[in-house]
Amino acid sequence: MKKTVLVACGAGIATSTVVCERVENLLKDNGVNAEVIQCKIAEVSSRQEDADLIVSTTILPTTYKIPALIATSYITGINMEALDQKILDHLK
Repeated sequence: MKKTVLVACGAGIATSTVVCERVENLLKDNGVNAEVIQCKIAEVSSRQEDADLIVSTTILPTTYKIPALIATSYITGINMEALDQKILDHLK
């Protein structure tokens, strides 16, 4: 079954592009069938119904019906492997 991951940041441009590529490569390398969708944080509420996981580069303004992870480590370069594992755990 195909999974859907929302990668969200404040504006939906700079930081989410970096995170989007990282998540896409992670899933591909681990054989996870998933679509990664880049969006603005404001769009998450309307898209969460069809998604399995939110990976955000910013603090989420609310709680959602699906799991959400903060991707700060992909921006800072610290503990990236731990976040990789959390993402994989949620999608397998």
